[in-house]
Amino acid sequence: MKVLVTGASGYLGGRLCHALLRHGHSVRAFVRRTSDLSSLPTISDGVALELAYGDVTDYPSLLAACSGCHVVFHAAALVEPWLPDPSRFISVNIGGLKNVIRAYKETDTIEKIIYTSSFFALGSTDGYTADESQMHSAKFFCTEYEKSKAVADKIALEAAKEGVPIVAVYPGVIYGPGKVTAGNVVARMIVERFSGRLPGYIGYGNDKFSFSHVDDVVDGHISALDKGQQGQRYLLTGENASFMQVFDIAAAITNTKTPRFSIPLFVIEIYGWLSVLFARVTGKLPLISPPTVSCLRHQWAYSCEKAKRELNYKPRGLTEGLEEVLPWLKNLGAIKY
Repeated sequence: MKVLVTGASGYLGGRLCHALLRHGHSVRAFVRRTSDLSSLPTISDGVALELAYGDVTDYPSLLAACSGCHVVFHAAALVEPWLPDPSRFISVNIGGLKNVIRAYKETDTIEKIIYTSSFFALGSTDGYTADESQMHSAKFFCTEYEKSKAVADKIALEAAKEGVPIVAVYPGVIYGPGKVTAGNVVARMIVERFSGRLPGYIGYGNDKFSFSHVDDVVDGHISALDKGQQGQRYLLTGENASFMQVFDIAAAITNTKTPRFSIPLFVIEIYGWLSVLFARVTGKLPLISPPTVSCLRHQWAYSCEKAKRELNYKPRGLTEGLEEVLPWLKNLGAIKY
């Protein structure tokens, strides 16, 4: 089939394009003129990859990119925990989805939309493990990103009720080889840990996140194309663990010492505020910001049993995933051990 991938130059989007091509699909990658295309297959390799330039916030360019396509994988999103201009979350994460739905209604070839949402869209799970039935309470948001994805989630579900053939998938904290970007926060944390810039644990291990290997998430997206049902939600999550456990597993794999102390979250929050002030001066986005710390004060644990059952989703464990990530980072020269 002819497939359009929005956000194709991103961490997840690039690997999704590779996988779709391996499955025999003809892929049109929707990218901005300024995008780094290093994660995409090169057209010189003879693959059926086509580039379409534009932006999900620019409807005419998106509509043109949708022309003749049978499936849209809408993976474009701003995934930063903090931006100096929070309105960008609304225009990209909410407005982008609205434009995709509008484009579906104005074309006659699109048969299915696979929408990449986020576990944040379902809300925190302090003290329990949630499944797809959970709806965000919308009473409090840790980040503007979380708020935008929760609002977009409701838009997607309403569109499905109106007959739009949309399937929503919800990855956890995506990690794995590929790009060391904001979308690969585990790799960034490991780099900070091994460089000595993050000398201790983040907090006391009360946080909990659901970690998803990027290639498992990609496989889940492709399964959603073949098996996902209109209007259904599928959590593409994985092992639920704290960042303390991530650091301990990394230490065990590399035969290095675990951190000797924990850094209280209020200290990290102060550092986050200083990082935000520095970011406003330099324009370089911070690794840690106050919204990040707000997320760490909560738990985000989810069950992916529905995806396992209906999509044949097979997430690997955190240890297995990190056994791949750590040598990759070492080969990049990003860490030493």
